[in-house]
Amino acid sequence: MNEVITAINDILYKPYIVPLFLIAVGLYFTIRTKAVQIRLFPEMFRVIMEKPENEEGVSSFAALMVSTASRVGTGNIIGVCTALILGGPGAIFWMWITAIIGAANAFIESTLAQIYKKKSHDGTYFGGPSYYMQNALGQRWLGVLFAIFVIFTYMVGYNMLAAFNLQRTFKAFSFYNESSSPAIIGVILAVLFGIVVLGGGKRLIHVTELLVPVMGVIYIIVSIVVLVLNAKDLGTMFSGIFSSAFDFKAIFGGFAGSCIMWGLKRGLYSNEAGMGSAPNAAARADVAHPVKQGLVQALSVYLDTILICTATAFMVLSTTGVNLKDFVGADGSADAAGYVQACMHASLGGFGPVFLSVAMSLFAFTTLIGNYSYVEGCLSFILKREATKTELTVTRIIATILVFLGAIASAGLVWDTADMAQGLMVVTNIPSIAILGGVAIKCLNDYTKQKKEGKAPVFKAENIGIEDKVECWK
Repeated sequence: MNEVITAINDILYKPYIVPLFLIAVGLYFTIRTKAVQIRLFPEMFRVIMEKPENEEGVSSFAALMVSTASRVGTGNIIGVCTALILGGPGAIFWMWITAIIGAANAFIESTLAQIYKKKSHDGTYFGGPSYYMQNALGQRWLGVLFAIFVIFTYMVGYNMLAAFNLQRTFKAFSFYNESSSPAIIGVILAVLFGIVVLGGGKRLIHVTELLVPVMGVIYIIVSIVVLVLNAKDLGTMFSGIFSSAFDFKAIFGGFAGSCIMWGLKRGLYSNEAGMGSAPNAAARADVAHPVKQGLVQALSVYLDTILICTATAFMVLSTTGVNLKDFVGADGSADAAGYVQACMHASLGGFGPVFLSVAMSLFAFTTLIGNYSYVEGCLSFILKREATKTELTVTRIIATILVFLGAIASAGLVWDTADMAQGLMVVTNIPSIAILGGVAIKCLNDYTKQKKEGKAPVFKAENIGIEDKVECWK
């Protein structure tokens, strides 16, 4: 299995297919939209607080929390530290660049998901890339393939990785036993996950809507405390980040293992911009104009990478006495959990590892829930109908078992599987939004035109000539 996954990853990443897709299309949309992700930054905060059009509908904020629950997770701690260990401090700079450029992709894909969304019998909405691949491109087979990739990525790749990363953070404690602790932690996590998902889809939204903001705020507060404690070392930290980021001799001497490549790979794992995951949540929002949710999802990329990932990077890089190179294994793998635990202990004493384990538990749990929330919608698309109660129960049980298996799997297997899965999503979704992006840009122009006229923007499909291809905007 490892050999097959490694071979596929070599195709996706060593010729730089995935990074080139993301950066090239992100730059293209940044130019075409006149940098919408920067230009309309204040508007993002305004629309996020709007109530849904229908009292029973899902608000922009709730849809944001579901997508953020999948984005903000173990990748913001373990993923960032893996990039720093293997790529150097400059990796965080390239994660920032990935986020800023990727936010344009996030805007386009989520706006498209809103435009081509569907309405269910209970009045709620659903949709995502599979639907715009089917309805706008006329390629149902591509939509089915993408839906399979989503299920594989989130139920297998990302959820197994989240479970593995969580159990590894407990390695810093004396009670941790290499032979039994992963299985015990895996059982506990799988049981808690199973209780939530077997409760149904609406419970997923309510749980993530409550936990994600609380978790994020507490984490940011602690990171600020660490930065204050290490204030005298901040100059050295920033110098290290920028000197590493622009050490082009080292970068191009081994690009596949450089800070740029690690920044791109772990930046993608963290913020998911362009992968086509967040549009599945974005389509649920009940808004008056598709652009509103496009802006909200672009903001989610910033919250994830510019805020949470940066908090992690600054916490560990500002800590003196802990050497990045000490956490590179003999096989070239990174002991990211050990690195961040050592940094937290150096800055906060005994409280540090305890806080990190609690934070990782919350991060991992909301990640598991947010990830799974994408699975059932994709299953319905593949089946061309809503899944039966039995089918859903079987799917949820399999997802629960995979959480346990992730906790006891090897580091190489879970990381490589996640890299492969996200790469397959990118090479399917990015070309699709590149082809359909003109529709989202017309939608953006319609939004800005109405704003300039002093109106509260309301979208009608006939305004941009697509009324025959949509269901919800006629």
